[in-house]
Amino acid sequence: MSRSRRPCSTSIAARWACKAKNLTEPGQPSPPKPGTPEPGTPKPATNVGALRLLIPYLRPYRRQVVGAWVALAVAAGLLLAIGQGLRHLIDNGFAAGSQSQLDNAAAIMFAVVALLGVATYARFMLVSWLGERTAADIRRDLFDNVIALSPAFFETARTGDILARMTGDIAVLQALVGSAVSQYLRNAIMMTGAAAMLLYTSPKLAGIVLLVVPVVVGPLIYFGRRERKLSRSAQERVADLGAAAEESLAGLRTLQAFTHEPIARRQFGEGVERSVESALARVRTRAALILMVILLGFGAITFSLWVGGRDVIAGRITGGDLSAFVFYAIVLASAGATMSELWGEVQRAAGAAERVSELMAEIPDIRAPAHPASLPPPRGAVRFDSVTFRYPARPDVSALHDFSLAIAPGETIAIVGPSGAGKTTLFQLLLRFYDPQSGTVSMDGVDIATVDPAALRARIGLVPQDPVIFSVSARDNIRYGRPDATDAEVQAAVRAANAGFLDDLPQGLDTYLGEKGVRLSGGQRQRIAIARAILRDPPVLLLDEATSALDAEAERAVQDALATLAVGRTTLVVAHRLATIRSADRIVVLDEGRIVETGTHAALVNQGGLYSRLAALQFT
Repeated sequence: MSRSRRPCSTSIAARWACKAKNLTEPGQPSPPKPGTPEPGTPKPATNVGALRLLIPYLRPYRRQVVGAWVALAVAAGLLLAIGQGLRHLIDNGFAAGSQSQLDNAAAIMFAVVALLGVATYARFMLVSWLGERTAADIRRDLFDNVIALSPAFFETARTGDILARMTGDIAVLQALVGSAVSQYLRNAIMMTGAAAMLLYTSPKLAGIVLLVVPVVVGPLIYFGRRERKLSRSAQERVADLGAAAEESLAGLRTLQAFTHEPIARRQFGEGVERSVESALARVRTRAALILMVILLGFGAITFSLWVGGRDVIAGRITGGDLSAFVFYAIVLASAGATMSELWGEVQRAAGAAERVSELMAEIPDIRAPAHPASLPPPRGAVRFDSVTFRYPARPDVSALHDFSLAIAPGETIAIVGPSGAGKTTLFQLLLRFYDPQSGTVSMDGVDIATVDPAALRARIGLVPQDPVIFSVSARDNIRYGRPDATDAEVQAAVRAANAGFLDDLPQGLDTYLGEKGVRLSGGQRQRIAIARAILRDPPVLLLDEATSALDAEAERAVQDALATLAVGRTTLVVAHRLATIRSADRIVVLDEGRIVETGTHAALVNQGGLYSRLAALQFT
């Protein structure tokens, strides 16, 4: 299906996504997903220009940025002024032997120090606030973008890598904005100012110090580029660890059931060692850079002090001039050393910004059209016309092939067939988690590709085979599809789903169910999912093995509830247990993505086809 270009939205996250979209023509391959590089493909060097990501997030806080700049410049200027105060204190106080001049010089020095403290306080508060605020905005926009991505994206992307970008990488950017940038700029101003004051105090000694600058710049550039590459590599190794840990914790019961702990520990330990090796390679590079700067910078200062001391003895300069020169030389050297260290943080943040930008630029394959069509009043008519679909991760295999099926409003259709026949794929397409490669899917006579997915999904209730229970109370889990439902409506849904066990929990419906509903049995989780669908009261109901985890007694009660719920609404049931679908209006039998049989239970059993063979296996 062709996709037309749309003008970029005004939101920050949408603009990133729009830029990425406009770089890819319709029909061309999409950009690679985060965490899934092609094997053997070299990583591109991280560019400091990736930090442009921060500009639109800082723009709304211009006042704070300007205030931080002013405080930073004032603090740097006052620190440089201390050198002149030191010179006056020595020449006009100590050397002159005047008590009054000494008192005045000391008072001025104290005032400068006090102002420096206030300016530094203001700078620290403002840049820290900017760091927190910017990180929060980026994290919010990134989350908003990720949860809008299509399921096709997550077929190849690693959840652990995505979480690492949303947490660790954004924390690196927060540290950059909230600390490193202001320190870097402050030291740059101080370094420039100190160099100027060195020239003013003693051109001869300043020349000795400044001769070292070109020698320092070369290693700074070389080691900076090397660290940029190593920083990106180290961040990706940490992301690998996050992905491995997330996968192991998600499947902890299976891991322990198969006594896989020793292998998991070994594999994770190997990943930790790879992460440490990458981090240490970056640390060694940064340490070498700092060593070069300190050796050259402070070596030049030591030599200039030796020359300056000879000039003081000879009377060519005063002790105050030499003291001021020493102060500015130390400021210059320490600022240079700090900047070289902070440059490593800038490189690391550039790698983080690049990884965040990649994820921010991802656009969902499924999204609302520029001018979405309106759905008519809900009736529940569903139609598949000549639909062919292949999953993005399996482009050579058709999950559905030239599939056509019309479902009348209020009809109950059962979908059966062997595993992999395409049963659940029908639900995925109807919910528009994917778009077919050819053909159309329509709801109440409207092609769902022309409708806002949110409007479409508001008419559908889903009970999946493996229901998701969120880390909130039972009440909030049931209200998930209808947050505005009243307590009475929630209680009615609980009774209809035969979920009375919730009343026996310690806090009833307000009981916290644990992460992923770990405190519940499989059947209990499924009944909560059924109550959630009942509460939504949709015109179209999708049941994907909705009673597979229930015992016989609970299944009978839930089947009765679902039978009542299905009255007046279109119901599609995917089932392997054929006993649960005998009363369906029609049974559609799928095999290899095609309809091979259609009819009632009795008619299909008499035909002697695939359904008859499946029924014989289950009922014999």
